[in-house]
Amino acid sequence: MKIYRFIFLIAFILGFVTILPAQNRHVEAADAAFENLKFQIAADKYKKAYSKTKNRTAKGKISFRMAECYRLTKETRRAEAYYRRAIRLEYDKIDPIVILRYADALRANEDYEQAVEQYKLYSEKVPNDNRGEVGAKAAKKAQEWIEDPTQHQVSEINRINSREDDFAPTFADKFYKTIIFTSARESSTGKSTDDWTGQNFSDLYYAKQDRKGEWSEPAKIDNREVVNTKANEGAPAMNADFSKLYFTRCNTQEDKPSGCQLYVSSRQGQGYGEPQKLELGGDSTTAIGHPAISEDELTLIFASNKRGGQGGRDLWIATREKASESFKRPINMTEKINTKGDEMFPFLRNDSTLYFSSNRHIGMGGLDIFVSKKVDGKWSAPKNLKHPINTSADDFGIIFKPEDEEGFFSSNRRGGRGGDDVYHFIIPPLEFTLKGTIKNERTLQFVPDAKIELVGSDGSNLTAKTDEKGFYNFGKSQLEEDVTYEVTVSKKNYFNEQAKLTTVGLDKNKDFERNFMLQPIPEEPIILPEILYDLAKWNLKPQYQDSLQELITTLDENKKIVVELGSHTDARASDEFNDVLSQKRAESVVDYLIKRGIDPERLVARGYGERVPRTLRKDITRDGYTFKEGTTLTEKYIESLETEEKKEVAHQLNRRTEFRVLRKDYIPKDRNQVIAGKQQIDVKTDPDKNVVNYVLGKRGEFLVNCIINGYNAQFVYDEFDRGFNISLEKGLELLNKGAINKEDFEGDPEEILAEGTIANNAKVIIETLRIGDETLNDVTAYISHRLQVPLAIGKSTLQELGKIKVDEKNQKIIFE
Repeated sequence: MKIYRFIFLIAFILGFVTILPAQNRHVEAADAAFENLKFQIAADKYKKAYSKTKNRTAKGKISFRMAECYRLTKETRRAEAYYRRAIRLEYDKIDPIVILRYADALRANEDYEQAVEQYKLYSEKVPNDNRGEVGAKAAKKAQEWIEDPTQHQVSEINRINSREDDFAPTFADKFYKTIIFTSARESSTGKSTDDWTGQNFSDLYYAKQDRKGEWSEPAKIDNREVVNTKANEGAPAMNADFSKLYFTRCNTQEDKPSGCQLYVSSRQGQGYGEPQKLELGGDSTTAIGHPAISEDELTLIFASNKRGGQGGRDLWIATREKASESFKRPINMTEKINTKGDEMFPFLRNDSTLYFSSNRHIGMGGLDIFVSKKVDGKWSAPKNLKHPINTSADDFGIIFKPEDEEGFFSSNRRGGRGGDDVYHFIIPPLEFTLKGTIKNERTLQFVPDAKIELVGSDGSNLTAKTDEKGFYNFGKSQLEEDVTYEVTVSKKNYFNEQAKLTTVGLDKNKDFERNFMLQPIPEEPIILPEILYDLAKWNLKPQYQDSLQELITTLDENKKIVVELGSHTDARASDEFNDVLSQKRAESVVDYLIKRGIDPERLVARGYGERVPRTLRKDITRDGYTFKEGTTLTEKYIESLETEEKKEVAHQLNRRTEFRVLRKDYIPKDRNQVIAGKQQIDVKTDPDKNVVNYVLGKRGEFLVNCIINGYNAQFVYDEFDRGFNISLEKGLELLNKGAINKEDFEGDPEEILAEGTIANNAKVIIETLRIGDETLNDVTAYISHRLQVPLAIGKSTLQELGKIKVDEKNQKIIFE
């Protein structure tokens, strides 16, 4: 990139002090070539001088000069080798700068760990120079940026690039389909070879992109030697309406360095008019180039080694009142932008964002591209564009399309066609996804068919449903950039869960994951009425019809429950009379409920006569008398009461119909399917005896119905008494129905119920196990993955109901 090298090298050579004594004519010739920027010639002559030199110190000096030649022609691997040789020859004792240069070469060749070590060594030798500290930090940052690149997609434009230097593009039409760029390809106007680099002199070329995105063959913008001459032209910039071309021209003189200046040329038809030099100060050796012009053409930013700068090549700014006037005296940009190194190739975007390249700000090596924004009239601290825009090579000359994160830049990174190449870049739209799993908080089981709704701050609304594994997903095309989403998860019979996620401020793709635990809505306590009767009566009193109406409402709202109606009498009659009386009381209630549309199959009616005196579950006050919780209204207890009035109240409390929920898994029928009719009333003549039926299975096993926590089930009577075991499938079914939950398991439920299953041999406490008319509480069971039947219950568990007697003739199990 000749234009860059002119600006970069002029100041370097002018300030370079000859470090070698004229030991022989080869050294003298090499020094002369070096001072005239003919580095390839100088490198060859230093090689000859090295072979003729025996002095170790002189060899070290020559090796350093050779390394400098290769550094300045961007042959970093050769430079690294000769710096290393110079250090081995102890040249660092003469000038420790060789260590810094060696570290720079290592960084340029992506040997970051060794580079850090050399930077630290330089800091130890030259503690007052912070370049060692900055270099070490930069090498570490480079590693981080390579491991965590930005979203930029970078591609080399093979059609435009040649085997020579091609760099510093600018847009040349309002459609942003044409670019003008610098090239040293063989067709350039200057036919002689540049002894500095061994390439041709550079010219300005253009290329157009067709509708298919294909680039035309590059051609010179001028064949009349108006813009393109035998000198070096390059680093162009066009004004906002593409009517004027600003560019850099570097003249050359034999055996003498010369400066560079900025020119402007107006477009005339298909060509350009005579360029006019911009008067920006400096002398014939001052390097001024790399223009960036504001939209109104009143502000010009350029690179130069003018006196009064911060160090090497700085960015300068010049202004004017009118586009037809000359620019005022340039001023150096702030220390935030300029360093003791080199800042070049500025580009103004929307007049408020400045892109430029620097080799001194924290970077990956060589020139890196940085960005600074103008806030309240001041430029912010530059930020590195990171990898892959920047590499360990030179990266520079970036331009953007006005409204898009797309454009072009230059780089001599590995993998290109020649030295410097033009690259295209684009930041594709960011992609975000959201996925997760929904589980039941009580059971830790997956919740299928849950609804996930995303409401965005941009007004968008997205929905998804979970699958059978509780999984949901929003794909790449659904979530947008710079949007905050309110996430709501809902399902019938569960409390909603909410969360928030945002893509605001994110500059990389991100896969969000949000898992939710849905809390089941607790079942409302089912309040069952109390029905009391007059002595020896079975008809319903009006006030209790109202209570039954509440029961009907409860049954309608809880369509899966089955209730038992248990009617009782007091003890003041014969057993036979009381049995009939309790039966009629049960009938009166059942008939009332059936007439009002309750399915008879949801009603289990029993008459208990006087056999089950009432046990009070709470304190009851009736007619001024209080009966304490836990009292059983036996005949003996009632007789012990002090007054007849209190005895009568106690008898009345025994004359009742009670309700209790038997099951919660009834399958509701359509009302048209409900068949009205008489319900069989079972009179329980022996409450102390619990009789259950069984059927024979395929292998002759006893199958017995039971109710587990309100849900119907069937167990195998295990004569070998292996306890109470539940198969994995049945356990999962009970979990999903809500019959059991995570709190019922002993141990860590997160481990026991991981991944939608239940661990083998997990211990679970069954709150209620109803077999026949009796209920066991807090029964211990185990989950078995090997159990071939849903449930198996052994004698030790069943014997808690009473002594077991099997009536095989009538297929009954009797608990006494």
